[in-house]
Amino acid sequence: MQNPSDLYRLETDVDASRPGVLLVLLGGFVDAGQIQETLGSHLLETGDPEVVASFDVDQLLDYRGRRPAMVFDTSRWVEYDDPAMLLHRLTDRDGQTYYLLTGPEPDYQWERTVEAVRELADRLGVTLVVSAHGIPMGVPHTRPVGMTAHATDDTLIGEARSPFGRVQVPASIGALLELRLGELGRQALGFAVHVPHYLATAEWAEGSLAALNAVTDATGLNLPNDELVERARVNQQAIAAEVANSDEARQVITALEQQYDAFVEGQERPSLLATETSQIPSADELGAEFETFLRSVSDDEDDPQA
Repeated sequence: MQNPSDLYRLETDVDASRPGVLLVLLGGFVDAGQIQETLGSHLLETGDPEVVASFDVDQLLDYRGRRPAMVFDTSRWVEYDDPAMLLHRLTDRDGQTYYLLTGPEPDYQWERTVEAVRELADRLGVTLVVSAHGIPMGVPHTRPVGMTAHATDDTLIGEARSPFGRVQVPASIGALLELRLGELGRQALGFAVHVPHYLATAEWAEGSLAALNAVTDATGLNLPNDELVERARVNQQAIAAEVANSDEARQVITALEQQYDAFVEGQERPSLLATETSQIPSADELGAEFETFLRSVSDDEDDPQA
């Protein structure tokens, strides 16, 4: 492995005199409901972030696989949306220091990146690493937000219950980081927010708010939430308006509500995705029925106030 220290550049003095939690929000191949993007932008917009370190993304990204945007104006190129992977230092409302890692998930050199993050965490005195993202599930947006908690030590998540057993899934760098930290006896945990299938490609601020609350409960940080509470309220209103105009949407959501309520009542079944009395439409069927619905919700979410 190449020297992990050469993968990042310090942008300010770093020492362990300001220890804190590290929140990792690196956009991965699955982030239903834009949970990471919304949560990360909320914390950066409502805090006073200072960049502690920047990563050399030229070594990490496949530009041809996901090309950055550029702006052409009449006769010349005028803007380039250059990707950045940054480690920020912030403080919560009580003045407690914490750290936030944002940016695109690397395409290359995962093990080296994980070691670089671990190295930085040691230099900063990080006490706990936390992650959050969204996964699509057969659940309705009209019921309390569910999530799957995972950790290097079960005591970090208490009595949290998962609807999953032992499963094999595609890897993410956040999951690999948690695994490697656990192998070293370090504390790390994460939250996978259960996002309704039909909102997987749109912003679901209610899920981001739930992730924020979970991080707050797990870390004791007093994170700002007022703007996200309002964003979630407006977002839910927009979704409700779209559902009201779609018979298909109402039918599927009603079926999901019945399934959810039956699960809460304690009926035995293998997962949230199946019941004894009904068959929930597949992801492909939901996608076909909600194509127009999703497009309109996504358009609404382009409004920064939504």
